Amino acid sequence: MHSTLPPSSSRVPFDRFTNLPTANTFGEISNFLRSAIADEDSRILSESMAHLALNAEAVVASLRLSRKRNDAAPLLMDMLTVLRDHRALVVDLGLAWRGLYEYAGYLQALNNFRVLIGQWLLHAGPWDDELMVTADDFGLVAWRTMGEGMLLVDMYEQWLQREEQEESHLASLDEPQLERVRQWWHKLRR
Repeated sequence: MHSTLPPSSSRVPFDRFTNLPTANTFGEISNFLRSAIADEDSRILSESMAHLALNAEAVVASLRLSRKRNDAAPLLMDMLTVLRDHRALVVDLGLAWRGLYEYAGYLQALNNFRVLIGQWLLHAGPWDDELMVTADDFGLVAWRTMGEGMLLVDMYEQWLQREEQEESHLASLDEPQLERVRQWWHKLRR
């Protein structure tokens, strides 16, 4: 019988009835990201994503209180700075990260988020006292962006696990098999 339950190694709690992740706040996402540490790059990226999540949560909370330009615009500008810094970190990730399909998706989500914030800041007329963005609109884009980032982290960790398994499998080969693998590899490199 095939189980549809998520793997027990998952760090995000799953609802036992819906089989969906139960993270409901950016703070919970931040906690997940802190636990998603496979190597130094993962740690740095996870910390930066946690910072991004906390800033997004602050913007959502602020927009729920007021969409007035004088209140919301400074927070959105701060969010742009956080996004810009985070994007620079993502661009500097190593080749293993950039080789993942999810890497391009996350970069695109970050770029889209930055463009939307810029549009929200600019699309109000000079007579408009309120920004066009709502807390729900902002939260939706922020959740989508964080989801793309979490997917990237998860896929990178899976890639690392496969690499470790392959290395341990090679280490378990006896000497004649290992020599054939070396010869095969040497032929490929020519």
